[in-house]
Amino acid sequence: MPARNHSLLSALALVASALLMPVLAQASALEQFKSFVAGTKNAKGEFTQRMVREEGGKLHTSNAANGSFQFARPGKFIWIYQKPYEQVLQSDGEKLYIHDKDLNQVTVRLLGDAIGASPAAILFGSNDLEKNFSLSEAGVRDGIEWLQAVPKNKDTQFEKIGIGLKGGLPVAMELRDSFGQVSLLSFTKFDTNLSLSPNAFHFVMPKGADLLRQ
Repeated sequence: MPARNHSLLSALALVASALLMPVLAQASALEQFKSFVAGTKNAKGEFTQRMVREEGGKLHTSNAANGSFQFARPGKFIWIYQKPYEQVLQSDGEKLYIHDKDLNQVTVRLLGDAIGASPAAILFGSNDLEKNFSLSEAGVRDGIEWLQAVPKNKDTQFEKIGIGLKGGLPVAMELRDSFGQVSLLSFTKFDTNLSLSPNAFHFVMPKGADLLRQ
């Protein structure tokens, strides 16, 4: 997958509701996360993303991006990059579609089991996350409870994934790959358990787009 596709979903090749019980704000990261996964059937929101790397003892950020997302468990999602370029990653639960609007090109691949051990599974997958990840508490930073998820399958692109939770919802993720790079994602405007159309995740082929199958 090209570098520009490095995102929450790149391991495939990526949330406050007033109805949540107030006690969740005091719960551990693992407790909040399990409640979120078990109680959230679908959601939509917005995100920002940036890459961080260390050079010469200093942290450098690059590839800043933002966009929106929506998902329905298990495995259905639409992840839209709006800036700095337009791109759509969409799954109907069986196939993953990547639409590069600049090139008017759509890449299609079977979703298969790839989502199971990827960062995408954390937000979009089933409730059986401990099958693919070892989960542990990772402390508190800036008022956010952090959970660490380490893939049990060592062939995945990411060495470990941090999930930051506050008020019962994920507010951030840190994706650390085997090259020492870190993708930081922040989530805002999280709405959960919405009324979605049965065809909400059906991908419509853009007019004139080139189709590539992988």
